[in-house]
Amino acid sequence: MTALPATTTDKAPEPVSFGQAFAYWLQLGFISFGGPAGQIALMHEELVERRRWISENRFLHALNYCMVLPGPEAQQLATYIGWLMHRTWGGIVAGGLFVLPSLLILIALSWVYMAFGAVPAVAGVFYGIKPAVTAIVVSAAYRIGSRTLKNGWLWGIAVAAFFAIFALNLPFPLIVLGAGLTGYFGGRHAPQKFAVGGAQHEAAKGFGAALIDDDTPTPSHALFTWKRFVQVLAACLALWAAGIGGLALAYGREAVLTQMAWFFTKAALLTFGGAYAVLPYVYQGAVDHYHWLTGPQMIDGLALGETTPGPLIMVVSFVGFVGGWTKALFGTDSLFLSGAVAAAVVTFFTFLPSFLFILLGGPFIESTHGNLKFTAPLTGITAAVVGVIVNLAVFFAYHVLWPAGLSGRFEWPAAAIGIAAALALIRFKVGVIPVVLVSALCGLLLA
Repeated sequence: MTALPATTTDKAPEPVSFGQAFAYWLQLGFISFGGPAGQIALMHEELVERRRWISENRFLHALNYCMVLPGPEAQQLATYIGWLMHRTWGGIVAGGLFVLPSLLILIALSWVYMAFGAVPAVAGVFYGIKPAVTAIVVSAAYRIGSRTLKNGWLWGIAVAAFFAIFALNLPFPLIVLGAGLTGYFGGRHAPQKFAVGGAQHEAAKGFGAALIDDDTPTPSHALFTWKRFVQVLAACLALWAAGIGGLALAYGREAVLTQMAWFFTKAALLTFGGAYAVLPYVYQGAVDHYHWLTGPQMIDGLALGETTPGPLIMVVSFVGFVGGWTKALFGTDSLFLSGAVAAAVVTFFTFLPSFLFILLGGPFIESTHGNLKFTAPLTGITAAVVGVIVNLAVFFAYHVLWPAGLSGRFEWPAAAIGIAAALALIRFKVGVIPVVLVSALCGLLLA
């Protein structure tokens, strides 16, 4: 689909049909690389600057709301705009197509990984990718930390979170709760120390009249009514209950698919601060508790998630596929089916809460166009996320550099690849995909 040229005019564009919107959301699902920042920038350029479907202020207002929510903000922003333009089905289509291409691609890549991962060439590629992934996690901790840790209070929360998960092995939800409470009380007694965070944007620019402009009245379907509130809440809860209840009835409460549905529902509610924040929780559950996959496989899955379109939290689809394959849910003759079904189940329960938050909360947000800000508790949680991500980087580095344990051989080639990848990402601002591809090539050459 050819992008429309940027223009500045006082005349709003023609109304957009559901079919036109469907085509755009489908295209976006296949090209949404670059993580949340890149995905949001992509939507801003196309929807605000070129197509002028929504004004700058309305776009940023929706984005501020999505950044407060748990879950992938770029996917939620697409859902919000789709809902605002074309009612509930518009939101479902926009949010669903943001995820569906990534799910299909990850299922295919996961199958290649599980079926042919032992082939020397494939193993060599992943040898190079693993240290690059470690560098990506270090880069994420650096980015979030440099943006968040502005004073000693927030540094203290980050260090305490690292110690809690690294030394005490405390569960991630407990760390989030503690950080939130610290932020709450800290915000009351030292508010200036917690006045950090929130979506920071440049002043709105004029790109011409938009279809949904600053002064466009809120559409009738986006007005708040208690009847609609109850209907949306009941529908989402019914979908969740039918899904997890159906799995429990068909396979049992302790079955792998049922456990996955419940676990990833909880994970979806803990994704404050982006996908990297919830990865330690996913690791604790999927690797340590349920044994759906191994630590090295988790690193490989993160690499695949980084190089496919869609939100990074889609790495959970890889976790589901590997878990379904490993547990042979439908027998050893149907490993692909086992993995694909598990990946689909995990994806459904991970993203269902995001649709609930947008469809339920959207009318509240449309009732006022004032700016939303992060609360002090959320600032505390964001600081704790930095410590948790550093712990994840330490874990990855250990398994990459000492795959046989500290008594085994130190992997100097992997260390060199990791250091070069970290410099490329942090010092020279190279994109994630080029770094991963070059690292994979290095691993292939070493193999």
